Amino acid sequence: MAELKVVFWSGSGNTEAMADLVAKGAGDAKTVSMEDITPADLAEEQVFALGCPAMGDEVLEETIVEPFIEELEKNVSGKTIGLFGSYGWGDGEWMRNWVERMQKAGATVVNDEGVICADAPDDEAEQALRALGEKLAQVSL
Repeated sequence: MAELKVVFWSGSGNTEAMADLVAKGAGDAKTVSMEDITPADLAEEQVFALGCPAMGDEVLEETIVEPFIEELEKNVSGKTIGLFGSYGWGDGEWMRNWVERMQKAGATVVNDEGVICADAPDDEAEQALRALGEKLAQVSL
């Protein structure tokens, strides 16, 4: 079994902390900054996680994440993806839009929703993120 990749972009460190929790839940997982990997690197992966905080008017980060996802979504059909991210305002619209976008591209999003938390992960978010990692690990067996 290949090592599960937990790919993220983090501006303040909150989403990176979330990525670490997903990886811990998965057991055999590697966290990778979105700046250190390309969509092509995920082409052969059937299962992986993606994390990005809400930015601006509840959108994905526009200079690194949006171009990455735009390229990636061309090749996600049939893949299982876990989505996660933090926010400081709003109601999670960016995550609902991201889930819908990946599903329209043919991916299966774990639980049909992303895991979100306000700012740094609290106990509830920590449990949800570890559970996300566990589910991704089970799918990748």
